[in-house]
Amino acid sequence: MSNSMGIASAFVLSSLFVSSFVMAEESHAFVAQNSARAAAFEDHQDEMTAKAQEAQAPQASSTQSQPQALKDS
Repeated sequence: MSNSMGIASAFVLSSLFVSSFVMAEESHAFVAQNSARAAAFEDHQDEMTAKAQEAQAPQASSTQSQPQALKDS
């Protein structure tokens, strides 16, 4: 009997815990905060992509100039 009561109480507590998250997803504040996080993440990704491209650009030009120097000698 106590085992079934424990299972029932665990089910009730877990459903109460999950219901707060479901309701939070419907609130306007949650939606605004979530979209702000998504925008910040996109900005960060754009910055990291630009930094990676800048880091690769000088390396590409230096590797292109090396074969020309080797051909001259």
